[in-house]
Amino acid sequence: MGSLVGHVAPGFGFLIIGLWHLFNHIKLHALHPRTYTSSPWFPTSRIKYLELYLIMLGCSMSISMELFIGPDRHQPFDPDGTIPSNHLHNFEHSNISLTFLVYAIFSVVLDKLATSAQYGLTSLLGAVAFGQQLLLFHLHSADHMGVEGQYHWLLQIAISISLATTILGIGYPKSFLNSFVRSISIVFQGVWLVVMGFMLWTPTLIPKGCFMNLEEGHKVVRCHGEEALERAKSLVNIQFNWYVMGVIIFAMTFYLIMIKLYPEKVEYESLTKFESQDQENHDDDVEAQKKGNIIEK
Repeated sequence: MGSLVGHVAPGFGFLIIGLWHLFNHIKLHALHPRTYTSSPWFPTSRIKYLELYLIMLGCSMSISMELFIGPDRHQPFDPDGTIPSNHLHNFEHSNISLTFLVYAIFSVVLDKLATSAQYGLTSLLGAVAFGQQLLLFHLHSADHMGVEGQYHWLLQIAISISLATTILGIGYPKSFLNSFVRSISIVFQGVWLVVMGFMLWTPTLIPKGCFMNLEEGHKVVRCHGEEALERAKSLVNIQFNWYVMGVIIFAMTFYLIMIKLYPEKVEYESLTKFESQDQENHDDDVEAQKKGNIIEK
C-alpha cells in the first residue's frame, strides 16, 4: 500500500470477493429460503477452491510487494537488521495479507479433512483476519490526523461490520440478513480502498488547499493550514456517505434482480407417499372402530 496501485489492487480483490459472496448468498437464499445455510466461501464448478486460491495468490503478491519488491534494497531491514521507520507500514500491510493467507490455506485444509467443526473454525479464521485488519489499521503508523488518516478511520467502520457479521455467522449460520450485510461490507471495503488509491495519489483529485509531499519514501497529502485540512476531511466524509448509499442501492437492486432470475424451488412430495399415508390412517381408523364395537358388546 502507500501508493495508488497499493490501494487499488487489494481494493479490487475485496470487491471481487464481496460481489462473489453477494451473488452466491442471494442465489442460495432465493432457491432455498427455508433451508438456507451460510458459507464462509463458495466453490466453483471447474476449480473448487478457486476463491481461496485467488486469496492466496493475492496475499502472496501483496507480501512480496511490501517486503521485497517495493523497498529500494528489495528487503525491508536496515543493515543492522532492524526495521527502519519508513518500512513500518510495509510490515503492517504485509501482516494483514498474512492473516488472510492463513485463512485461505486452513480453509482448504479443513474442507479436505471435512471435520465436524469445519464451518465454525473457518468462520473463526475469517473473524481473526478481519480482527487483525481492524487492529492494524487502527494502530497504523501512518499519520492519523491528516486526510489519509480520515480515509483510514472511515475504512475501519466497514471492517468492523465485516468482523461483527463474521462472528455472528458462527452462531447464526442460517441468517441470510447477516450474510447479506457481511457481503456488502466486503464490497464496500473494496470500493473504499479503490477510492482511497485514486483520491490520495492523483494530483488533480487532491482537495483545494492541499498538496502532495514526499515523506519517508512515500507521498502524503498535506494541507495549507487548519481550515484547508478540515475542509478536506469534510469532503472525505461526504464521499463516504455517497459511496455508502451507492453500494446500498446497488446491493438492493442486485437482490431484486437475482430473486427474479432464481425463483424459489418448490420441493414436491411423491403422490404415492401421501396415498400410503392416507391408507395407513384409514387402516388405523378401521382398527379403532373394530375395537370400539368389541368393547360395546
